[in-house]
Amino acid sequence: MQDEKVLVLPTAFFHELGYFQGFTSDLGKYLPQLLDPAVVRFRPRSEVEKDPNWKQLIPYMLFRHTNANGVVSLFRYTRGKGMGEGRLHLKHSVGVGGHLSECDSTSADTNTDVYHAGMLRERAEEVRLETTILREQIIGLINDDQNEVGKVHLGVVHLIDVAEPNVYPNEKEVLETGFFPIADQLKNLDGYESWSSITLQAYFGDGG
Repeated sequence: MQDEKVLVLPTAFFHELGYFQGFTSDLGKYLPQLLDPAVVRFRPRSEVEKDPNWKQLIPYMLFRHTNANGVVSLFRYTRGKGMGEGRLHLKHSVGVGGHLSECDSTSADTNTDVYHAGMLRERAEEVRLETTILREQIIGLINDDQNEVGKVHLGVVHLIDVAEPNVYPNEKEVLETGFFPIADQLKNLDGYESWSSITLQAYFGDGG
């Protein structure tokens, strides 16, 4: 089976832009440069999965719903043992996403187009939306070098507001799915994957 090639950037370049641990909303400082064709490239996934010299760029999509009473909730699921990244099994997550693949570049003219095509492909693969998207925005970046998964990934956080809480997983291994109030999720972050915990605290720490 052919090794998938995924979009990466040198970790050293990320450090040159300005190293951070955790979450940053300073998109202007990072986002355009992270898609610079002179910097990013596609490399075999098997070579970069455990090589901290490369950061794999990952769209990380959060779905938010506000009900008629003003209660704000985020879609959450638990990663079953059959899901891809073994190091994240049985962890709660509020983010949906995955690698940008060389296949996303077949009909794209720029790296921004590649990113957008890959993000839409990942969204379609991971979840089924039976609702209208009201708004979509990139709210920040996540870097977590305190665990082995985070050392080789860099997350671009998308916040997607939906009209109804009708988001459903496509993978059978996904457990305990649904929309849960942000305020309740913030009360107990034990058991969340690090990216979700970081985003919940940094961006939603005020409850919304």
